[in-house]
Amino acid sequence: MNILREILEGVLASRSGKIGFSIVIFHLVMAVASPWIVPYEFNAQAEVIDHIGPSLQHWAGLDTLGRDVLTRTMLGGREAILVTLFGTFLAVTWGGFFGILAGFLGGRFDELIMRSVDIFLAIPWMIFLLLVIASFGNGAHVMIFTLGFFYGIGVVRLARAATLEIVVKDYVLAARARGEGTLSVIFREILPNVRDVLMVESAMRWSWMLLAFSALSFLGFGVTPPTPDWGLMIANSRIYLPLAPWPVLVPMIALSSLIIGINLTADAMAKSMGLDKTTRTPV
Repeated sequence: MNILREILEGVLASRSGKIGFSIVIFHLVMAVASPWIVPYEFNAQAEVIDHIGPSLQHWAGLDTLGRDVLTRTMLGGREAILVTLFGTFLAVTWGGFFGILAGFLGGRFDELIMRSVDIFLAIPWMIFLLLVIASFGNGAHVMIFTLGFFYGIGVVRLARAATLEIVVKDYVLAARARGEGTLSVIFREILPNVRDVLMVESAMRWSWMLLAFSALSFLGFGVTPPTPDWGLMIANSRIYLPLAPWPVLVPMIALSSLIIGINLTADAMAKSMGLDKTTRTPV
């Protein structure tokens, strides 16, 4: 809890951090509370099905099927946030562990891990995701494991690079000289010193994963209609953009604001930890 409090204090120390963190918290609260505060049922159709703009009854207008855009936007981030949060945790957990292990052990194990990483990074990410989803379906558990695996590959390289700077330190050499086991050295000596880098990386991975999830929904491989989803809402209404921009602009603004909030928070977090967000190294 002390660590979380220190991170929160560091984020809130800057104005951009306060803005970003407030945006993220707003979306998280909305994702939890939206089923109880939305003005209409997400699939309810108005009596007059037409492209109408904002009104007193429908603040963000109606979509092409006469459904309330505000209601669907408020509910549209629930699955995206849930799936990508779990996916981010999975990516940073397995990617961080194998990256640290590769950097610590070195030798053939390091070579095997890094050549495997290079192979997967050579595969276009969208083709990889579409192949898995086409084979196993687009259920939430499939999306979590698929996104978590793919985005964890980059974490392996980052964690390994950070570990290589730590393993030569005196306290790590002393722990190995005392005969401590591999896991003991990793969790007691190395992990606390690469934790900040991994936490900043997790925020960045979350924003990238949200974009990937929305892109899959936009292409029709994500959330199944009529479930509200930002990417799906944009895809369904994009051809009517010149006539009715609201069904596209409102979910686009919601998604963009969350991405901006995460990036502002990550930037403030990196600065408070003395890290450069672009290189993930001490400044």
